[in-house]
Amino acid sequence: MAQGPTTVRRILQFKFTLPTGDASQLASLVKAGRPFIAAFGGRRVRLLQNVDDPKRIVQEIEYETHEALELNRHKLASDPRIQAYLMAWRSMFAGAVEVDVYQEIGSEQAG
Repeated sequence: MAQGPTTVRRILQFKFTLPTGDASQLASLVKAGRPFIAAFGGRRVRLLQNVDDPKRIVQEIEYETHEALELNRHKLASDPRIQAYLMAWRSMFAGAVEVDVYQEIGSEQAG
């Protein structure tokens, strides 16, 4: 019996600093990008603002995709549509954007 395609779940974390503590423009960009992210297997998008330093932001994108696409993540990142979205996204930040890719190894509910 043939098995279906294997999927993998990943969590991307983008860490960056805004020029000001006003994240409204970023929130609008993230909201506008949700359908685009969903088209690439995005399941959940969170935008987190540091309560002690509102300029510091973490954006998390949880996605599930076919294992073969995950292996070609760098190839996918060179897609012109993705590059255009990232260029608009990066134009909002003066400093570097740190990007990490995680996989979940376990979770527990508190309480």
